[in-house]
Amino acid sequence: MRPLLNYGIACMSMGFLVEETAPVVWRGLMVMSAIEKLLRQVDWGQLDYLVVDMPPGTGDVQLSVSQNIPIAGAVIVSTPQDIALMDAHKGAEMFRKVHVPVLGLVQNMSVFQCPKCKHKTHIFGADGAKRLARTLDLDVLGDIPLHLNIREASDTGQPIVFSQPESDEAKAYLQIAAEVVRRLPPPLQ
Repeated sequence: MRPLLNYGIACMSMGFLVEETAPVVWRGLMVMSAIEKLLRQVDWGQLDYLVVDMPPGTGDVQLSVSQNIPIAGAVIVSTPQDIALMDAHKGAEMFRKVHVPVLGLVQNMSVFQCPKCKHKTHIFGADGAKRLARTLDLDVLGDIPLHLNIREASDTGQPIVFSQPESDEAKAYLQIAAEVVRRLPPPLQ
């Protein structure tokens, strides 16, 4: 299989392999078989990094990936609300248990700033990832705000780092990417 290429990034997803409205309701061996195909039967070409975006939790997908492929590090992404942070905490502990280094946490939807009056509202709570990072002795790699520009750019298929590279939102993503790369071993040549 050949990955889709956009903005210089090769991308493959289970969503590309099923009907748009079809749910993917697989467990166990079906999940591992699909992951195996995505990892080993996609012509990735030469890569600097392979990023695997997984759903939250500590289920079949996370365990299968962490136990069957070498992983240089995991990044835990969570909103700052307590219920999401509980899953993030479990995810970080699972990766540690299977000897995958946790590179840090990203706080998603950290704050909403009114475009008219500039008032900042912490819709999902404030500093939840920072508290969890202290508990886990990890760093917060950065905060991604809840911002209309991010949603609109995403919906049009244009990453904010390309469509509005000088925006604060793009700078937040770029800072997180730099922090992740800084914590990873150098790519193999």
